[in-house]
Amino acid sequence: MSDVETENIEIIEELNVDELPDKIKEQPQDPVKKKDCKISTTDRRYSLWNFWICGLFLKILLFPDYFSTDFDVHRNWLAITHNLPINEWYFEHTSQWTLDYPPFFAYFEWVLSQFVPSIVKKDGCLDIVEVGQFGWPTVIFQRGTVIVSEILLYAVLQYYINTTSKDRRTQSFIVATSIVVSPGFLIIDHIHFQYNGFLFAIFIASIVTARNKNYLWCATFYSIALCFKHIFLYMAPCYFIFLLRAYVLNFEKFKFRSYKDLLFLVKWSHLFKLGSIVIGTFALCFSPFIFQMPQVLSRLFPFSRGLTHAYWAPNFWALYSFADKILSIVILRVPYIYTVVTRFISSPLIPSSVNEIRERVQEASNNGSKGLVQDVVFTVLPQIPPKVTFFLTVFYQILAVIPVLFDPSFKRFIGSLTLCGLASYLFGWHVHEKAILLVIVPFSFLVILDRRLLVPFMLVSAAGYVSLFPLLYENADFALKCLYTFVWCVVYFFALRKTTKLSSSVERRVFFMDRLAIIYICLLLPMVLGIQFFDVMKWKYPLFEKFEFLGLMTYSVYCSLGIMSSWIGISWLYNFDEPLWES
Repeated sequence: MSDVETENIEIIEELNVDELPDKIKEQPQDPVKKKDCKISTTDRRYSLWNFWICGLFLKILLFPDYFSTDFDVHRNWLAITHNLPINEWYFEHTSQWTLDYPPFFAYFEWVLSQFVPSIVKKDGCLDIVEVGQFGWPTVIFQRGTVIVSEILLYAVLQYYINTTSKDRRTQSFIVATSIVVSPGFLIIDHIHFQYNGFLFAIFIASIVTARNKNYLWCATFYSIALCFKHIFLYMAPCYFIFLLRAYVLNFEKFKFRSYKDLLFLVKWSHLFKLGSIVIGTFALCFSPFIFQMPQVLSRLFPFSRGLTHAYWAPNFWALYSFADKILSIVILRVPYIYTVVTRFISSPLIPSSVNEIRERVQEASNNGSKGLVQDVVFTVLPQIPPKVTFFLTVFYQILAVIPVLFDPSFKRFIGSLTLCGLASYLFGWHVHEKAILLVIVPFSFLVILDRRLLVPFMLVSAAGYVSLFPLLYENADFALKCLYTFVWCVVYFFALRKTTKLSSSVERRVFFMDRLAIIYICLLLPMVLGIQFFDVMKWKYPLFEKFEFLGLMTYSVYCSLGIMSSWIGISWLYNFDEPLWES
């Protein structure tokens, strides 16, 4: 390098940019280079690639871990779809784990069965038997399919990050990472064993396209998700009203002068496109089973399973079952109280005497605390038929979707989606504890919109994830599930607190019990440790075996209090805090 060039470089380095003339500072730079530099920096900063790599190593290490009966369920579905013609899939019942998911998931299992290696076939992976007999090759193959299918979740969330405006990209990155490293997906998919990551990727795609106002894609992805797993049916009222109001109805330009003008209220071309997509998706899914629909529907909606699952999901019916249990104990010990009460209250829905309650306790095959998957018989409180749960669920979902009719914004849509998930979880029939993901996932996209939503989110996510702990009943998993969930809560609750803001200049304490909520969340850890101590002691002292269901009951009741409180908090904000939902 010459002396002149060296001197010029030194002069440039000593220059103060602020002292340069405005014309020089405003000189245009190469837009291509500037754009490329910015995109590459942004991609590295907000990439989910590192999370996928770290998660991959952890999930591979979990291969030898405990897996539930769901593992044999999916193995059996692989065998059914691989060995039998399509018209026999929903009739096969050699195993008790019959096919009870919609046809798209059956097709998905068929596709997976085509990639089963010969060594895995010899291991018994594709045998239709009453109880599966398999070894390590089958375990490695099936756990591997969960990891591979979950790549779709990372891809959808990466698209969500990339399509977010720059000023909100940090928030969207926090949301995306909180989902991909969620304790729920780790516990349910990679230990307990299911395919929720893949299924929720399609559901999240519908949320992202709704945010981007790609309404046809939103309908497409939701229809596909519904044809994969019918639990997404709980969200149907929200999607129907949102797409109808935002895409089909033309309120902005509509002027009512006569009844003929009602024809112009509907954008008929949009209605035709939307209807064609939804009908076409369902036709593609169910057309091979058109003559077997009664059998398919009986598998998809088995109401004979009872009000509550073997382990109570922490919802309203857990509190109802707990109240019935406590009332029966108190009445049998102090019968005089019930005798006095029945003098003033007489109803055919409740027992007329203490003797009738005593007979119910002795004769009931399932009083709600025996861990049986069948109809629950309550001893004191009225019995709950399926139509009651249906009415309650629909009623609260209608309350959630009405505001979307007047304001079809993304904020209102995602708030309605969260409340629809909560209504179905709290009041539905035979709810599984795993269905809490249907609440936490959409809530994750909502919480970044306003800080006042943070406390309800913390309640439902902390209580919801802790309620999944009984799925992993092996002592070896205790440290893993506790430490992983604790770290997740600390990291993401703190990150959301730092990055979320109030939507208005005046901070209002609408969810006024937030301090109590923090105390509730902190007490989750002592509860978990106490139950673990009880489980260890019951093997040493036979007296504890008489209270075997006490641990599960404690999980259900305590976690249901947190989830119910979250529902009350977000319902209040959704219905009575209008500034929060302004765009």
